[in-house]
Amino acid sequence: MDYPRQFLAGLFAEAVSAADPDQAILRHLPERPKGRTIVVGAGKAASQMASAFERAWQGPLEGVVVARHGPVEICKAITVMQAAHPVPDDAGIRGAEALLQKVQGLTEDDLVVALISGGGSSLLPSPPVGFGLADEALLNKALLASGAPISAMNVVRAHFSRIKAGRLAAAAYPARVVSLIVSDIPGDQASFVASGPTVPDQMQADDALRIIRDYRMELPDAIIAEIANARVPDPSAVELKRTSAYIIASAAVSLKAAAEAARAQGIATHILSDAIEGEAKDIGLMHAAMAREIAGHNQPFTKPVLLLSGGETTVTIGAQGVGKGGRNSEFLLSFALAIEGIKGIHALAADTDGIDGSDNNAGAFCDGTTAARLREAGADGRDYLMRHDAYSAFERIGDLFVPGPTGTNVNDFRAVLVM
Repeated sequence: MDYPRQFLAGLFAEAVSAADPDQAILRHLPERPKGRTIVVGAGKAASQMASAFERAWQGPLEGVVVARHGPVEICKAITVMQAAHPVPDDAGIRGAEALLQKVQGLTEDDLVVALISGGGSSLLPSPPVGFGLADEALLNKALLASGAPISAMNVVRAHFSRIKAGRLAAAAYPARVVSLIVSDIPGDQASFVASGPTVPDQMQADDALRIIRDYRMELPDAIIAEIANARVPDPSAVELKRTSAYIIASAAVSLKAAAEAARAQGIATHILSDAIEGEAKDIGLMHAAMAREIAGHNQPFTKPVLLLSGGETTVTIGAQGVGKGGRNSEFLLSFALAIEGIKGIHALAADTDGIDGSDNNAGAFCDGTTAARLREAGADGRDYLMRHDAYSAFERIGDLFVPGPTGTNVNDFRAVLVM
């Protein structure tokens, strides 16, 4: 691996380390209760957070968390269940039910600690009475294809659930509920992470219906009617009076750590934003335009310089269908095509959980030679971009970034180095 890629991969490692569950949980341990301590949770970082909490907690505890299928951390007192992501499965329904059962029959002397991270929405399917897994899968497919930002998708999910939007916390009443959250949501609104199973929100059914309409989601009339009649818990309800929530890790913290690491190596660094949303290919063009301006005219920043950004882009799937994509890989392919032939520009885009989409890569690397190398390999980068098949494009020229699952999730990490 050449220097620019080593440098960029090192910054990714710094960003992930800043979201390490051990340190984040240590900084936010709640007071011990008189009664029982129950741990519940869900998300891509669920098992790592549960294991970290066990190491940090002084006293007896029990609990259940739901992580996605694949390698998980071993826990002693907390049961780690596994379910599918991003498309829900039966195991997720069983996991959601196990969490609801775990918080039944508690008293005001008991404490519920909710360990929540991104991905929990798909991992906790809990359809309303009269609906099943097929309905959850259909809704999820429509959401993923719509191009809606994650915050909007989770508003819809919250109105088609028996566990989201604070319902898990309400079920735990009168116990005290403390939520420790690793945020993957631009803006870090706690109620949007994993659709807020323990954090209520002000959004109502009309908001969910507006999102469905605005993003032209095609859903059966029965699901639309259920969402229209859904009533999420009122944040001021007595059942939610004893709840509190803390964002313990986020994209902002991780980008700051990466920036400090780059500056320590003598590279001027600017964080563009930790909350960028929009079509991945369009955000790629925006970043490329800025990189070209710096490379050619030393404005708005003087090279050498590093640009960092975070948030969560989206990929809208059209009639042409989808290949082996991933939003970070799609961002980067669009970026690579727009900087073709320009020397000195290097970039990495990756998901901080280590998995971009549903394949084995976190993202990919690119530079000014990427598009030409694709053509030399007999491929047209624009065809791959149109088919949402960026993974295959980068795989073809050996530019995938595959660090493996990281055990945390604070969303997208984008780093552009202009030498």
